Amino acid sequence: MKKKILATVLAGTMALSLAACGGSETASTTAAPAAGSEAAGSEAAGGEAAAVETEATSWEPSTTVSIVVPAGAGGNTDLSARVFAQYAKQLTGHDFIVVNSNGAAGSVAANQVLSADADGHTFLYGHNLVNVANIAGVTDYNYTAFKLGPTFAKDPAQQLYVNPEKYADLNAFIEAAKAAPGQLKACTEVGAYTYYEILAFEKAAGIDLDLVDVGSNSDKVAAMLSGQVDLMPGAYINCKDYLAAGQFACIGAPTEERYELIADIPTLKEQGIDLVYPDCDFSFYFPAETPDEVITYYENLVQQILADPEAAEAVANVDMMPYYLNAEDSAANDEAIFNQIKAIADELEQ
Repeated sequence: MKKKILATVLAGTMALSLAACGGSETASTTAAPAAGSEAAGSEAAGGEAAAVETEATSWEPSTTVSIVVPAGAGGNTDLSARVFAQYAKQLTGHDFIVVNSNGAAGSVAANQVLSADADGHTFLYGHNLVNVANIAGVTDYNYTAFKLGPTFAKDPAQQLYVNPEKYADLNAFIEAAKAAPGQLKACTEVGAYTYYEILAFEKAAGIDLDLVDVGSNSDKVAAMLSGQVDLMPGAYINCKDYLAAGQFACIGAPTEERYELIADIPTLKEQGIDLVYPDCDFSFYFPAETPDEVITYYENLVQQILADPEAAEAVANVDMMPYYLNAEDSAANDEAIFNQIKAIADELEQ
């Protein structure tokens, strides 16, 4: 049966947004600041920082490069883009700026890049957004409208958070949900990355939740802290302080295995819930006609940056993992993510 999409709006408007790993809505252009200095490890998701295997290319930027981010300032989409911009400038001497362009399920930023010259000086930086926006019917294009560049960083699939005073663990939450079908509230953004994650969690756990669109990440946190919702999917960077303060409890991560970044958080699979949801893999999306030599330049640059322990640590300092894929593997990864989330959406329509 087709699930009723929305029961309640607790805060803000019912605008679609794919800033699931970003900050509040904004539209601004700013240069990249220095990365943080606190040590947080530098291992990539699959092991050590990427080895440098550069190819010859004669192309390089001839003017400032715009990194278009479909999120506001302050979230890890924005912060990791700034890490890249900082170290890219240090390594090459060229200027790279972050352009925050949030709104309309990420399509404001995506359209900005699609209409840009295919000269290597403008690209979209983000995760899953192009695919989810298409699946949700917000756009009529997916990742295939772009030319994929390399992948720079990974954020584990968003974890599930509850109030520890209400729910001691995953089993307690599931039992409560089964005892009150359709009554426990889960905050999300309708049609966005977390929306399909919650739908998949409902199916895997055999429960029915009341999905509530509350707005941005800060609105989700506020709804959780005020007790207006029972469950929140969230990125670790947005939730770690509340975990440490005992205000949030994490009942599981929908990942295949535990990552070092969230090593203390159990996966849903190891707790008996068969759900693995796509991670947030942050890739470069260029206009479709971008020359191959431009893509090679950025593949080389990303490898060189991530091979620098200081740069890899800077990525870790924004609670993400250095993670390199070349352009071909990035495109294959996007295809797999698109198919996985579309399967969830298609089942919803049945």
